[in-house]
Amino acid sequence: MGIDYSKRPAAPAAGPPVSLSKVTLTKSTPTVSLSKQGGGGRLHVNLNWNQTGTGGGGGKGGFLKRVLSAGSGGIDLDLACLFELADGRSGVVQALGNAFGSFDNPPYVNLDADDRTGAATGGENLHVNLARIGEIRRLLVFAFIYEGVASFDQADAVVTLTPAQGAPIEVRLDERAGGARMCAIALLTNTGGDFSVSREVRYVSGHRELDKAYSWGLDWTAGRK
Repeated sequence: MGIDYSKRPAAPAAGPPVSLSKVTLTKSTPTVSLSKQGGGGRLHVNLNWNQTGTGGGGGKGGFLKRVLSAGSGGIDLDLACLFELADGRSGVVQALGNAFGSFDNPPYVNLDADDRTGAATGGENLHVNLARIGEIRRLLVFAFIYEGVASFDQADAVVTLTPAQGAPIEVRLDERAGGARMCAIALLTNTGGDFSVSREVRYVSGHRELDKAYSWGLDWTAGRK
């Protein structure tokens, strides 16, 4: 029997839009380009964790401050960012010292709020104005434990950087932390022709050690919230 080439199979019914798959940065593939994903808009940086505190990849929600809360008095962990602008100005965006930054003005990075209760299910969030990356030289996203035990090892923490365009970028804090109370998570660098995100997951004991490790050159003094 001959084949009737005039007949075509019916087109499949349109389904829901397919989400872009996430990009997970690892030791073997530690860097991704934001510029190649389209650039512009808002970069949303979120830190979340396994709230059971078992490190076994259980359900996520809230923020790290509820990890090991039973019997430990809870944990107050902050998401923060060191910045260096193209004109040489540098500083930090963090709840400590009420340095929440600004999205529309320098440093073009802002922190939503400081959740000290652990009740919020969305974690703490930073936003970077990618429309102004020409004025940003580099950013270092980090987290530190303000109060409570150093429990990075047991938190199964995950940082997700979601650009306005392109796939979400995931960084898992899966290195052994020891007794360190601070973790450098991701370094965002403007090389002139590109704006890239590099996985760091580097644990240090405090702000001065973090500054020294990345040659930021800030003068640090004791502060409180």
